[in-house]
Amino acid sequence: FKENRKDDIWLVDFYAPWCGHCKKLEPVWNEVGIEMRNMGSPVKVGKMDATSFSSIASEFGVRGYPTIKLLKGDLAYNYRGPRTKDDIIEFANRVAGPLIRPLPSQHMFEHVQKRHRVLFVYVGGESPLKEKYIEVASELIVYTYFFSASEDVLPEYVTLPELPAVMVFKDGTYFVYDEYEDGDLSSWINRERFQGYLHVDGFTLYELGDTGKLLAIAVIDDKNSSVEHTRLKSIIQEVSRDYRDHFHRDFQFGHMDGNDYINSLLMDDLTIPTIVVLNTSNQQYFLPDRHIESTEDMVQFINNILDGTAEAQGGDGLLQRIKRIIYDAKSTIVSVFKSSPLLGCFLFGLPLGVISIMCYGICTADTEGEIFEHEGAKKESGDRELTDEGSEEEQEEEKNGKYTELSDGELKQKDDMEKKKD
Repeated sequence: FKENRKDDIWLVDFYAPWCGHCKKLEPVWNEVGIEMRNMGSPVKVGKMDATSFSSIASEFGVRGYPTIKLLKGDLAYNYRGPRTKDDIIEFANRVAGPLIRPLPSQHMFEHVQKRHRVLFVYVGGESPLKEKYIEVASELIVYTYFFSASEDVLPEYVTLPELPAVMVFKDGTYFVYDEYEDGDLSSWINRERFQGYLHVDGFTLYELGDTGKLLAIAVIDDKNSSVEHTRLKSIIQEVSRDYRDHFHRDFQFGHMDGNDYINSLLMDDLTIPTIVVLNTSNQQYFLPDRHIESTEDMVQFINNILDGTAEAQGGDGLLQRIKRIIYDAKSTIVSVFKSSPLLGCFLFGLPLGVISIMCYGICTADTEGEIFEHEGAKKESGDRELTDEGSEEEQEEEKNGKYTELSDGELKQKDDMEKKKD
């Protein structure tokens, strides 16, 4: 494979045998291989145990499992989309095909526009802008398609200030790239590769983090058809449509089903339905200071954010990071106990029990040491009391000492009495 892989285009799943996500992907991956073969795709589908062939996995920069890569010549493209059969096949067909796809006629343009919700088109001849466009396409083709066309192929409603030009068609309209207002071409394409209004999930939210846009979302329950849930969703949709020219450079709009993910992201319990604006680049968020009743209220809220008068919460500061660690630890413990109480007791109860026993042992060891030390001191003092009268030698010395204290006359008298006795 290593010697001959450049002869073909390969779609490879780098996996680990022990990885749960890899096992979950396996049936999907088998379906991908069967369908790609049936449709006559030039892409060969395979999988590799990255733990057995670690040198090859390291060569391709595999750092997690599963990792899906399309290998085309000297290039390796990472797949970061949803792990579904259709999404993976669409990625493979897009990246394996031409980098820039030509649109030779209006009929072809209309056909492609119906198939793709977001469409990037270069219009014009050879130029430095085209070279830059090709360069950006080689990097971002993992996300979207890139086309080229002549001016007469474009729809009649399109007007271009000058040629060459790069355009994006989406949301029933189009936007022309302006280097002075939009900055770097790569950054602009990365920002504009999404529709103006999205159904936001965890994966989409992760992808939107690269755009640098603020995300205004209605957090609702899709299954709840009450007036309040429907009204907030409609307000966001109307703002994204009617104020597109004002806000599309800075804002992305959408709705999210349920508040579980947003609660974990904000480390707060949001009551739904509600509206929140996220800054995915620095983890800040904005909540309206009053109830959003109409489109005008939402527009005013957005303007307050843009002019800096709205209060930002969260962020990526030190305190927020500490709070995040505590929150994640708490959430992990709670989720383990909810899913499996016995496992939770074993995982967290056993270490706590061991630590408690160790602490108890240390404390009781100190207490017993103090008791032994106290008893030793009592024994030593008792021994001293028992030997206060002194030994026989000490008593004899004491007597001798008393004799030396007697006068000479008394000694002579004592000697005479002893002689009489003799």
